[in-house]
Amino acid sequence: MPLLANTPVEKMTGPYARRWWALLVLCLSLLIVVMANTSLIVAAPDMTKDLDLSSSDLQWVIDGYTVPYAALMLVLGSIGDKYSRRGALILGLLIFAGGSVMGSLVDRTALVVAARAIMGVGAAVVMPATLSLLVAMFPKGERARAVTAWTATSGLAIAVGPLVAGRLLRDHAWGSTFLINVPVAVVAVVGALTLVPPSRAAGMGRIDYVGGLLSIVSVGSLVYATIEGPHFGWDAGPVAAALVAGVGLPAFVAWELRHPRPMLDVRRFAGRAFSGSMLAVLFFFFGTFGSIYYSTQFLQFVLGYDALETGVRLLPLAGAVFAGAAVTGWLTPRLGVKAMVVAGMTLGSAGVFLLTRIGTGSGYTDFLPSLLLLGFAIGLSVSPATDTIMGSFPESELGVGGGANDTALELGGSLGIAVLGSVLGTAYRDKLTDLVGGHLPGAALDAAKDSVGGGIAVAEQIAKSPAGGPQQAQALLDAVHEAFAHSVALTSLVGGVIMAAGTMIVLAFLPGRGSFDDGHTEEPARAERAEDLANAR
Repeated sequence: MPLLANTPVEKMTGPYARRWWALLVLCLSLLIVVMANTSLIVAAPDMTKDLDLSSSDLQWVIDGYTVPYAALMLVLGSIGDKYSRRGALILGLLIFAGGSVMGSLVDRTALVVAARAIMGVGAAVVMPATLSLLVAMFPKGERARAVTAWTATSGLAIAVGPLVAGRLLRDHAWGSTFLINVPVAVVAVVGALTLVPPSRAAGMGRIDYVGGLLSIVSVGSLVYATIEGPHFGWDAGPVAAALVAGVGLPAFVAWELRHPRPMLDVRRFAGRAFSGSMLAVLFFFFGTFGSIYYSTQFLQFVLGYDALETGVRLLPLAGAVFAGAAVTGWLTPRLGVKAMVVAGMTLGSAGVFLLTRIGTGSGYTDFLPSLLLLGFAIGLSVSPATDTIMGSFPESELGVGGGANDTALELGGSLGIAVLGSVLGTAYRDKLTDLVGGHLPGAALDAAKDSVGGGIAVAEQIAKSPAGGPQQAQALLDAVHEAFAHSVALTSLVGGVIMAAGTMIVLAFLPGRGSFDDGHTEEPARAERAEDLANAR
């Protein structure tokens, strides 16, 4: 057996013999891409203190990764299809590792944001490449199991990221949470060369770069407006970005409808299976990412767990993901995609609604049922939705399919964190103002209202101040905790309602089991193969 995997998938006469080992490489690549965001959640307090980050600074340290990640996936997936899917995976891993090294070394906010943006570009290459290679390597009969493993890896990363980061932060500075990506990326690159076979689309033709540019501008502007507007107000920047997205998205659709080989054939959205699955991924990650975002803050700022202790307490979520993945692998062939996707979204909505019970006396056990339900729901519903999305694309567009799936995932997560984060911040500020508005100087009140971390910092300053003292500090701390618990409960109500509404929309969109005919995923591939044969003649 050769040391390097050199035989292209397209030239193999049967299934690739080492495809399950290759899947481990794809899952490892996916793991660090998702961990890059989840690990930062627990590293944020240390970064805030060390870099003196404002609320806006911290938001862009997090979302400097998200904007290029969401905006570029569709285009970079198409480029990977045309030239080399494995080459795209390796290049993306190297870019991601380079951004990680930069992030571990710099000590200025702008440079950290730049490093995160470079990592986001790398992730935008890696993410669609993992899905397109998976679908190219695995025969249809095994594909659902492989996609389930891929999905379970995403859920695992949500819990493992904070755990690994928390362990590193016990003994090292926050830069170590960036640097841990480098050896993992190197191992993944070696594994890609030795285990993942080359793959590219045959007879793909010229890339629709105009459509690609329109998608980058439209999605990037939409994500920017989504992040900036709800958090920091609808001033000129977010409004302009929203207008660009409002003009750009219809222009993208119009261009793609007229182009003979569009980057993304938007006619696919007329298919209920495809559009319903895309909506399911978007709504699901809206609720999941948003609720995990503020639940983690409660564990750290209110319950006082450090980064490692928080990571350990998120592990049940990862276990529940694997349990859900095992169940969906057994039940989906029996009950169908619609039943599993809707059941998972219903459980996820219930998990978010459970957090409406959070109050001043709540502890970790009040969060545990929600984490278990959300994890189980991820494992149960995301895999069949992703498998349906990828099955809607022919072999020549697997990278585009992966980019479409991952754009829905990332856009949903960004919307969840932005919208629910905005509701959380507004509810916290209003409640804290009601509790202590007449008892703090204006500057101290503004700092305390900025975030729960800011409120705790103000309480610590009052405790050390001769004009304050421990008693006044404790009164403010109690008010901060009460205000944040109130905001978590209210935000969970809003998030649960939105996710439940999304579940009803998906229920209406997804066709019944009889409409998920195996043939519906093969039609684009058959048409393309017929065209290729005609061209060959």
